[in-house]
Amino acid sequence: MSHRPERVADLLRAEISAILARELSDPRVRLVTVSQVEVSSDLRHAKVKLSILGNEAERQAALEGARHARGFIRRQLGSRLSLRLVPELTFELDRGAEHSQRISDLLEELERERQSS
Repeated sequence: MSHRPERVADLLRAEISAILARELSDPRVRLVTVSQVEVSSDLRHAKVKLSILGNEAERQAALEGARHARGFIRRQLGSRLSLRLVPELTFELDRGAEHSQRISDLLEELERERQSS
């Protein structure tokens, strides 16, 4: 089995992160981290998961900004990478950090309750 999709995903993650951080001028797309990229086995589609700081409205605005810049990001990837075909990009929120924070908060609350009893 080929590891090419995983290598392409790692390469895309690094390049998309750089583009979002340095070249995108949309003020909505701030404090965005590319947490994961999943590439289809035929390398035609890539699901980009974004971890975004802020409240829900700020996260949705940043996600819309990234979706709006999809064409620009693909063109930049095409000029930077030696791929025959640049995958179609789909952006999604990565809620993993949010869930981790919620679990951490619950554990801290349980610890405070245990200490006060």
